[in-house]
Amino acid sequence: MKIHPLSLVLCVLALGAASCSKEAPSAGEAAPEKAQAKAAHAPADVRPGSHEDWCGEHEVPESQCTRCNPDLVPAFKATGDWCAEHGLPESQCLKCNPDLKIVRPPKGS
Repeated sequence: MKIHPLSLVLCVLALGAASCSKEAPSAGEAAPEKAQAKAAHAPADVRPGSHEDWCGEHEVPESQCTRCNPDLVPAFKATGDWCAEHGLPESQCLKCNPDLKIVRPPKGS
């Protein structure tokens, strides 16, 4: 069975809707830290590819953040977009590609 690359991209975006797993904050966590942690991740209902689809913690689109959503890893590996040395998609690996620019889409997109 041959997997079409567009199908994999759509799968990655669909799986990204699941977003990052969020753990319950500890009882001793300060209020500003809670607000900052919430701002680091996109809401679960965000449109992939939009300005709001952004993982502030890892500076990549939330719908493509394999560090927050490990379920996305197989799709990246299947397309050959994987850096085994650093455990990231090659398209997001700044250690291997220091000139790589991952840009957040503008507001309203």
